[in-house]
Amino acid sequence: MNRRSFLGAATAAAGISLLPGHATAAGNDLAALVRPYLDRALAAGSPSVVCGVIRGAHTHVAGASQAGRAPDGRTVFQLGSIGKTLTATALARAVSRGRVRLDTPLALPPGFPVPRKGSRRITLADLATHTSGLPSLPPNLLAEADPYDPYAHYTLDDLAAGLAETTLNTQPGSTYLYSNLGFGLLAQALAFDDVDAMLWRDVAAPLRLRDTTTTLRPDMAPRKATGHLAGDAVPDWHDHVLTGAGTSVYSTADDMLRFLGAQLRPDRSPFRDAIELTQRPRFTVDRTLRVGLGWHLSTLPDARTLTWHNGGTGGFSTCAAFDRKSGTAVAMLVNTFSQESTDSPRPVDELTFGLLEAL
Repeated sequence: MNRRSFLGAATAAAGISLLPGHATAAGNDLAALVRPYLDRALAAGSPSVVCGVIRGAHTHVAGASQAGRAPDGRTVFQLGSIGKTLTATALARAVSRGRVRLDTPLALPPGFPVPRKGSRRITLADLATHTSGLPSLPPNLLAEADPYDPYAHYTLDDLAAGLAETTLNTQPGSTYLYSNLGFGLLAQALAFDDVDAMLWRDVAAPLRLRDTTTTLRPDMAPRKATGHLAGDAVPDWHDHVLTGAGTSVYSTADDMLRFLGAQLRPDRSPFRDAIELTQRPRFTVDRTLRVGLGWHLSTLPDARTLTWHNGGTGGFSTCAAFDRKSGTAVAMLVNTFSQESTDSPRPVDELTFGLLEAL
């Protein structure tokens, strides 16, 4: 892998560019609607794809494959940065319980220096809205990294050393700058060295996201899709430090539909106030994009607001989006790494948004 491809893959959990199965009996038309999007994902180079949709009371999950058995709602993919919305939900739950406030300054244990620029300190809200000023990655992450598993070697000691070398790009709270490091630190601030357990205990388990986890369980392994990069099979990513950025999160289309269902109807979830808080706009990037806690909110030409996040790892690309006004949602997972070009978005993002609009 050349260095350009390596750097692209290492930051893939960001996955952000500024973008404009089983069906219920009454949802048979959803199958016909979804199928062309699966075909287009395969035509764009995905070895396999699975897509889940919600339209009102109806849901549908379907998959397709270039060869062999097609994935279904229980097939396991690496999620990438959609996992940031789980971390943001954990933050919102901590706020609703009175454990922290959004304006609480970032605090880490002794030996983990928090970078400063000017008099204003980084807050938890800054981390959750990508306005902390932190760079995308720690400055010492890539030097010793395996191109096919770039976070696996990174330890808490490395993080401490990296923070000592980190310089903020902008003053906290002033500018949107997407940061995996920022979300990794947010999770560590909430549950230092216990992030995996926190995400399961505070988000995945209460929402019944049974296969959404940072560590592949033995029972999940037979159901896992193999990731690909440029047509070659590649290993999963592993991370023990910046997991809150979504770098090593696994999930399924079934779990993503449950999660998106909670976003569409927070009143039916175990923690309505926390979910509402994550979706509330907190920073305006430009006239078409605002940021909540983790979620991005895009304003379309017809004035509709789509709430979304995308992501990826070295072998997977994902996107999830929903429109609360119409009661529609789409999650699409493919088992290949892809990047947007200067003149077009990633296929998985374009297809997700297109399908959501068609619903």
